[in-house]
Amino acid sequence: MAETPAATLPLFHRACLGEHVERTPIWIMRQAGRYLPEYRALRERHDFLTSCRTPELACEITLQPVRRLEVDAAILFSDILVPLPGMGVDVTFNPGPHLARTIRTESDVRGLVVPDPRESMGYVLDAVKLTRAELAGRTPLIGFAGAPFTVATYLVEGGGSKSFSAIKSLLFSAPAVAHELLGICADTAGEYLAAQVDAGADAAMLFDTWAGLLSPADFDTFALPYVRRVLLRVQAAAARAGRVVPRIYYAGNAGGWIDRCRDVGADVIGLDWRLDLDRARRSLPGLTLQGNLDPAVLLGTRELIRERASAVLDAAGPAGHVFNLGHGILPESDPDHARFLVDTVRELSARRAS
Repeated sequence: MAETPAATLPLFHRACLGEHVERTPIWIMRQAGRYLPEYRALRERHDFLTSCRTPELACEITLQPVRRLEVDAAILFSDILVPLPGMGVDVTFNPGPHLARTIRTESDVRGLVVPDPRESMGYVLDAVKLTRAELAGRTPLIGFAGAPFTVATYLVEGGGSKSFSAIKSLLFSAPAVAHELLGICADTAGEYLAAQVDAGADAAMLFDTWAGLLSPADFDTFALPYVRRVLLRVQAAAARAGRVVPRIYYAGNAGGWIDRCRDVGADVIGLDWRLDLDRARRSLPGLTLQGNLDPAVLLGTRELIRERASAVLDAAGPAGHVFNLGHGILPESDPDHARFLVDTVRELSARRAS
């Protein structure tokens, strides 16, 4: 099957491919979540995991910011740790993640499995299908997964961490075990993201929140090859479907190894606010950048939001940019400020493009 001609692709896709577009598309990480009153009302009746595991609820939550903010892409409501029970590790949220056991030894790793996403995460795939039908082609839907190193970090630490000493200890004292674990995480994420593409996801995003813990050399060893493995499976799934499916890699705190992102196999590199986009552009020629407004700016005045949004657009340049926050929107953010940001980016970027 032939791929969709570029001229007929949505604005979001054309920007991801680096084309000059009529304005910069915008969506917001964690746009479906706790800052929205309609989300909080729904969560009063349903806990987090129930919301993730019920396709109708996940669809509704995904659509809430699309209706309120009129963003240029929807991202499926879920969590990067959803695959863990299928791998053999239960997880609860209260409110952060707590794993039932840690994975720190060779025997621990060999007790894990690469799950079939259609069996253990079928509810996610059903949510993709349902949401895509509701969007009816008006707004692209982004599927996502956790990058292998980031998921491995949660498995080894057992949840969040301040020092991340357990994962660092594994990397440096038992590298063979670490590589075995990272391979399982990569195969799980690859199968999972490919299944989301098969179910109809229009783009695929890999979140590497904790990769900033790594030095450049350690990123080359413990992150980059596994990210490539995942994104190659996404590429193959898109080719089978005959669709253009942009691959997005969110590189958290990537200033130390930003140049390595050329080699991960993504079309788009998402960046946090710690790195100027013009510097990233010099390191990543030919790749689209996503980001990178500090989420806390939305806690400021509308004048500040406009000023900082304009600065991000200036730094990003005239093409190859998807506007976003540099991390997830903060729960205390005013939804009206989020809508003001969307409208401001549309206005300013359209003026620059004309």
